[in-house]
This record gives sequence, structure tokens and C-alpha cells, in this order.
Amino acid sequence: MFDLFGKKGGRSPQERVDACQKKGDWAGLARAYYDMGVAAMEQEDLNSAALWLHRADTVYSARDEVYEAVGEALTDDCSERIGTLEEAVMLHNNIPFEVEQKAEELGDIQVRIWGLFSFARLVSLGERLGRLPGCGVLGTLGWAVDTMLKSFREPISQEEISRLLDTCSQLYELSDSENYYAGGEIAVDGGAPFQVFDLNSMLGVLLELDEYLDNHVNFLGAISQGEAPPEAQHSIVSCTLLPDYYVRTGAGPLEKVPQIEAELSRIWGDYHLLCAGLTWEQVAEKVEAYKALDILKVQ
Repeated sequence: MFDLFGKKGGRSPQERVDACQKKGDWAGLARAYYDMGVAAMEQEDLNSAALWLHRADTVYSARDEVYEAVGEALTDDCSERIGTLEEAVMLHNNIPFEVEQKAEELGDIQVRIWGLFSFARLVSLGERLGRLPGCGVLGTLGWAVDTMLKSFREPISQEEISRLLDTCSQLYELSDSENYYAGGEIAVDGGAPFQVFDLNSMLGVLLELDEYLDNHVNFLGAISQGEAPPEAQHSIVSCTLLPDYYVRTGAGPLEKVPQIEAELSRIWGDYHLLCAGLTWEQVAEKVEAYKALDILKVQ
């Protein structure tokens, strides 16, 4: 259709997304994100393609009925495109690869502390997001960090272990919830609002937090039983970059975004400190400082 001014009618991509979220049309929402991702990929805007295609994948993977409604042609093509993007030279791939390489140079406990530092830097953001409907678990990240840190130096109670596992379950449930992919947003000083769904970046922050917690509980269980512990999880380290937020809000080239530059400095700074050696008191001090950090703010 064309309007009276000669311009092509129809809704914009964002209007399609808003309409689908409002109606609860999750298959339509997945298709809208997929179309946006395909368009971005055709324009060689790989960061935007990764943003929208991963959002489509998250939405249609959350429910069997949505997956079926979308159809295999779309899901197969979306997965293939995501696979192609995973081979591209871009921040989404480069930093996790570098973290993996550096983790091989650290001991098991050092890798776990490296991950805990990143976990701690999400506490302040989590507290704010935790006030949104259905997102309360994000407000408990500070407790989880404190409990895990304590567990490195002394046994924790079965009640605390159970609560850590419950937090895992709640994070996993939120990652498949409408409160995640069609949830609210919080105000950001000096920037655009941050959506809950912006946590979908870097392999999925919620799932990385879940896996880190689960791995830590298994680690404690193995140690208590005198068994070999699971390999330390390092993929959480780069989750604090949150590129989806900066791509979605048009902040410019990711490598030039001040908050990402600052976060990369913290990631590699932590690595060098761990190589040099830290006392548990120094680890605790850094964790406390990171828990109070607003990673969305230009420092």
C-alpha cells in the first residue's frame, strides 16, 4: 500500500515487534526478529544480524508450539545464519576466543575467580532489573556472589547450596519466559533504556550465570566427596560486555563504545592480576567494588 504522500505503507520492523509483543503473538515476534536479522545480514551489518537472529532463536526455542508455528524452513535457515556468524571476525566471537585462550594459562581456581569477578559486575544491573515483573531472581545475584566467594574458604550449608541451585533453576526459567523476551526495561543515566532482553547477548547472560552457578555447586560437591571437579567455566567472563544493548541502541562501532572499552580493560586487568597472584582478602575487596559498579555508566 501507498499513503497519500507517495511513501510505501506498512509497519516498521520495530512496530511489528511491538505489535507482536502486545498481542502475545510469539511466532510473529520470532518472524519479525528473523526478518530483521536477514535484512541486516544482507546489508553486511553483522552485529545487528547477530542481535536479531539470536533474538528470533530465543523466542521460537522457548516453546514447542511457537517452534512448530514458525516452521522448520525459518528455524533451519536462522540456525544456519547464526552458524555463519559464529565464524565471522566480530567482537561476539573474538573476545570469548581470547578469554578461552587466556583461561588455559590459569589454574582452575584462578579461572573460577575470573568468572566470579564478571558475575559480580552484573550485580548492580541485576538489582535494578530484578524490580521488573518476573525478574526477581536477578536481584539475588549479590547474595549468590557472596555465598560462592565464602565457599572457597569455608564449607557452606546445605541450605545455601539448595538456594544456589534454586537460583540456577529460576535463571533458566526466566530465559524461556515472556518476562525476558517481551519484558520491561530500566532507565539508564545518559543513555537509552536497557531491556531485559538485552541480556541475550554473548551466548545468553542468563544461561551463562546459570551454568556458572551450577558448575560451582558441582565443584563443591566433587571436592567434598574427594572426586575430580568439573572443569572451571570461563565463558561467563565476557558476558559483561552486553553488546546487544549497544547494537540495538545504535551506540556506534562496538570496539569504540566507552563502556565496552572499560569492560575489556577490567577483563584483561583481572587476568593480569590473577597471573600475578592475589590474596583472598584482595579478591574479596575487588568483588565488593565490582558489586557496586554500574557497568552501563561511562566511568
